[in-house]
Amino acid sequence: MYVSELRNTKPLDAPENVLYIFELLDKFKVSYEYVENDVVNSMDESSEVAKVLGCEIRKSIFLTNPKKTIFYLLIMPADKRFDTKEFRDALGISRPSFASPELMEEKIGVKPGTASLFCLTMDKDNEVALVIDEDILKDEYFGVNPSDNRYHLKIRTEDVLKKIIPGLGYSAKLVRLKG
Repeated sequence: MYVSELRNTKPLDAPENVLYIFELLDKFKVSYEYVENDVVNSMDESSEVAKVLGCEIRKSIFLTNPKKTIFYLLIMPADKRFDTKEFRDALGISRPSFASPELMEEKIGVKPGTASLFCLTMDKDNEVALVIDEDILKDEYFGVNPSDNRYHLKIRTEDVLKKIIPGLGYSAKLVRLKG
């Protein structure tokens, strides 16, 4: 798998949606490093990218309620197993399930395997609740794609929490998941 060296200046020839994320990072005064890579289709493949980045790439899961009227973006450690019942109990909600590919594209503009924190930029109606596993807070850095699995960013976790999430107009519900 191709993974570039770490870079710290925004790409000039990236797709428009990726450039938009880099512009937001500059606007929020967030420093970053990034790599360009072959398309990543799984968390296993992302581990190769993570080695070059020097941080774990976070797992992002898009969920919905049975009526498909409430939506959640869960961000958790890559190696932690997702347990629907545990998530349900942590939030005090009923029967969450994985959103369909069609619903993902409609609500956050991406296909399965590409969800990330930055998909919130495409949540035009502010319908998605952001949920973060507390274990994320233990690491200095946060690895994430800018809504395109051909790029991965390394950002300080503190900047994610204090600059990016509020800058996007969201707050995060912190939960403790055992996985």
